[in-house]
Amino acid sequence: MVSVSINGKTVDLKSAPDTPLLWALRCEQRLTGTKFGCGIGVCGACTVLVGNRPAPACQLPLKDLRGARVTTIEGLKGPVAQALRAAWIEFDVVQCGYCQSAQLIAASALLSRCPAPKDAQIVEAMRDIACRCGTYPRIRQAILKAAGTLCRPR
Repeated sequence: MVSVSINGKTVDLKSAPDTPLLWALRCEQRLTGTKFGCGIGVCGACTVLVGNRPAPACQLPLKDLRGARVTTIEGLKGPVAQALRAAWIEFDVVQCGYCQSAQLIAASALLSRCPAPKDAQIVEAMRDIACRCGTYPRIRQAILKAAGTLCRPR
């Protein structure tokens, strides 16, 4: 059994220690917002936050996550998440939607560490997540809009 914090709640995962986090999230915890894509860590559809860093859940064995803090799309909250979701809607980012939980997770990590990213920083932060529909320009616009919203004086 591996104890992990998932979306702010400590849980004991009963899956075998070599089980990828993706399957414990989807099958054991019923958190299905994290998607299965390629299974080899190259498409990024299963991206979650481990601590504050995006990581492909299909490549993270539970035994390496003891005591880790994991955030899935279901637990993504706060001003950054709100700004991103609003911008995603404004720029009509979603097409098929399959990669969107991973895109939002990665964008949230970016804006949390770099509140006013340049285009090159956005491209770098988002490069590991494939979008089958090709909405990359809208994703970039939405991230820039969210950053602008967050940086406005209150």
